[in-house]
Amino acid sequence: MANFTRIQVAEVMKQTGLVPLFYNDDIEISKSVVKAVYDGGARLLEFTARGDFAHEVFDALSKYVAKELPGMIMGVGSVTDAASASRYMALGANFIVTPVLREDIALVCNRRKVMWSPGCGTLTEICRAEELGCEIVKLFPGGTYGADFVKAIKGPQPWTSIMPTGGVSPTRDSLEAWFKAGVTCVGIGSKLIAKGADGSYDLDKIKSTTESTLKIIDSLK
Repeated sequence: MANFTRIQVAEVMKQTGLVPLFYNDDIEISKSVVKAVYDGGARLLEFTARGDFAHEVFDALSKYVAKELPGMIMGVGSVTDAASASRYMALGANFIVTPVLREDIALVCNRRKVMWSPGCGTLTEICRAEELGCEIVKLFPGGTYGADFVKAIKGPQPWTSIMPTGGVSPTRDSLEAWFKAGVTCVGIGSKLIAKGADGSYDLDKIKSTTESTLKIIDSLK
């Protein structure tokens, strides 16, 4: 069961402005990466469950985080149906992120008061997500739409909270463009949690990049 309410999760997203995205099928590697972003100051992580038996990895990771990393909020992304959402919530997911707008997922998440963030690409989809109780809409793929799209949405709908994922880099230029346009937070995956030439993760670099990203975001608010 979730340890954080949807309102608590939304507030941490607004406060920190950063949701790292990550997936690996090795539990020990996953633990080390989550620890690196946690040490860098991140307090949320979206586990993008895209592999076979991903729920088993998340189950172990969720237990590790609950025991070792106080205040870290774990969520699950790439969820495409209500059954999967329910499974991950039962394993401790505190928020659910989807690549598309699925009303069946909205229902099961709302029933348990767990935050859900659907991938939307039109104003109509965004409006429908908000009608279904969405606190923060995921703009996906963010790079396709860009910061100008966010600015256009915020004109007639200043109440809309948006999290672009895809097309966001942990650099001042990229972050400044998005936050000046009015985003609430950003989701960053491989550009934040990057692999080295040998395919392994540079944990010190992940930590330092997380720290610098959060500092830039804080300066832009």
